[in-house]
Amino acid sequence: MIKENVFTKLIASKLGLADKGVSNALELLEEGSTIPFISRYRKERTGGLDEVQIGQINDLLQSYKELAKRKETILKTIEEQGKLTDELKKRIDGSWDAVELEDIYLPYKPKRRTRAQVAREAGLEPLSVMIMQQRDSHPERLAEKFVKGDVKDVASALKGAQDIIAEHISEQETARQRVRSFFNRQATISSKVVKGKEDTEEAAKFRDYFDISEPLKRCSSHRLLAMRRGEEAGVLRVSISPDDDQCIESLHRQFVRGNGPCSDLVGEAATDAYKRLLKPSIENEYASLSKEKADEEAIQVFAENLRQLLLSAPLGQKRVMGIDPGFRTGCKVVCLDAQGNLLHFEAIYPHPPKDQRVMAMKTVARLVEQYRVEAIAIGNGTASRETCAFIKSIRFHNEVQAYVVSEDGASVYSASKIARDEFPNQDVTVRGAVSIGRRLMDPLAELVKIDPKSIGVGQYQHDVDQSKLKQKLDQTVESCVNLVGVDVNTASRHLLTYVSGLGPVLAQNIVDYRKEHGAFKSRSDLKKVPRLGPAAFQQCAGFLRVTGSDNPLDNSAVHPESYHLVEAMAKDCGCSVSELMKDKSKRQQIDIRKYITEETGLPTLTDIMSELEKPGRDPRKEIEVFEFDSRVNTINDLQVGMELPGIVTNITNFGAFVDIGVHQDGLVHVSQLADRFVSDPTQVVKLHQHVKVKVTDVDRRRNRISLSMKGVSQ
Repeated sequence: MIKENVFTKLIASKLGLADKGVSNALELLEEGSTIPFISRYRKERTGGLDEVQIGQINDLLQSYKELAKRKETILKTIEEQGKLTDELKKRIDGSWDAVELEDIYLPYKPKRRTRAQVAREAGLEPLSVMIMQQRDSHPERLAEKFVKGDVKDVASALKGAQDIIAEHISEQETARQRVRSFFNRQATISSKVVKGKEDTEEAAKFRDYFDISEPLKRCSSHRLLAMRRGEEAGVLRVSISPDDDQCIESLHRQFVRGNGPCSDLVGEAATDAYKRLLKPSIENEYASLSKEKADEEAIQVFAENLRQLLLSAPLGQKRVMGIDPGFRTGCKVVCLDAQGNLLHFEAIYPHPPKDQRVMAMKTVARLVEQYRVEAIAIGNGTASRETCAFIKSIRFHNEVQAYVVSEDGASVYSASKIARDEFPNQDVTVRGAVSIGRRLMDPLAELVKIDPKSIGVGQYQHDVDQSKLKQKLDQTVESCVNLVGVDVNTASRHLLTYVSGLGPVLAQNIVDYRKEHGAFKSRSDLKKVPRLGPAAFQQCAGFLRVTGSDNPLDNSAVHPESYHLVEAMAKDCGCSVSELMKDKSKRQQIDIRKYITEETGLPTLTDIMSELEKPGRDPRKEIEVFEFDSRVNTINDLQVGMELPGIVTNITNFGAFVDIGVHQDGLVHVSQLADRFVSDPTQVVKLHQHVKVKVTDVDRRRNRISLSMKGVSQ
């Protein structure tokens, strides 16, 4: 447990949070509590910190732990050299800045055999010290004493001494900070095409970056990542540089004193230190820092898109027909029950080249009647518009609504081990159609089975730090799953894996227990699951729902540890818990301050009252029907000035992509999102939002569509 944790003040100061809340959050995290659990059920301990803040605390905790390990390595290395003084140890112990720490360590860092090291081995260090003092007017005379062994002449001696001086200057903290300040203020990032690569097929993707230059601080994350991708592909050469002359002049002011011959030698060494050692080192540093910053922005965009996608409106438990549309290979049709189980599958061919439209209509009508289908999900890929029009031309006995569903990642799922385990006897086309149908019923439950990077939302997700991306996306999925809550009797192992406190092993154990003993009748039954001990139960219980339990609180977000409070409220009102949940007038009689205890304060009691009002409420919006404009089916149908309905399919830092039904998404640039300045597109549009857009440009050659939402009533 963390009591007086050295990290508390560092994290609290960095995030501008109260020490006590941070300290308690750190303590809970160290005990193994999850972020969703802490933010939902430990508000009194943390002072009401939300998931984002607790996530930031956790990230900083891991960062400082890594820095602490680095400090141990540095101290040990310097101590082994016999150079660790009390003052140096105090500086290292007190530093929690990674850049500063490496600057302190640099003079002691084991190096490969540098030019300066060779000069030292030749005995030239005393000469370098004398030259650095810049007092002697005849450095050649000083150097004569060092001409011996590998040092053949005076010129070699002076050059070796300058190499030592250059390395000494490059290792000075003050010198490094001077150069950094120039990079901070005026560094420019430049990108140029590698000679001979201009006309290659790979280079065409990076044509916009063949010869550009802009201030690093103004370079957007997507542009920087695009340049780095071009560099990785061997097409571009990317550099980051300040004004070299100003940097060199600044170093001269710091290290050169007077105008004598020794001063000239020190000046030459300072110039060499900058060009050969300092600039490449600081450039690498800024390349890494700028890439890290761009990664963070791209990962944040991806995570927000993923959150919106996972929290897409669900149809709910309805009997659904899923259709994976196609022309030549036909449309794969599956019928699912209200729990998403596969009942039937077959292929129909309503489109050319087979064009068996009448037969296909009869088949669909029969299946809808036979399996009492309540809704139809149509994938948004090839032949989607045509299939949607075909379905709408069929007259059903009962109203059956058709929905277009994103099929991004469906092919990845259908070929995965998860899909093979679920449907070992079906081929990939059937599995894909099932995934489309299930996505309509519950996007969250289906999408957790797919690697988030394959879902088709995000910005340069394959170019960013993959471990950080995975951590953030896993955190996002966990957050969404626990926000919505999970029915323990219908959830798949994959969905249960993301429930607070579970993971793959306990999720599988729950599924196995369910198969062997039947449905869970109460939350307390979870304690019978192998290896699900008290700690895991505490973490997961509030997020698992048990419909049909004798205790209505089992189907709510009220945690079992708070049941006694609700029971006390009901008793004081002279009714049962069930009656209290149904009767608003009884709940209005309750003064929640009466139920405050040492463990439970107003935040938790307020949450309990909200949950009693709408127990088990799904925070997701209700699903809406959408139709594309019937005038347009391909990019050739588009005309500048047309106003069309569309669906937001992806959001990036530079704008939003919108599907307008022509098999090619159009881009609403960030400058065209609203009649005001927009810095963050997610503040204007959401993923899968239905919007109205105006066509501003159509580039049929490059298959690009420019759209605007300015002046278009939504």
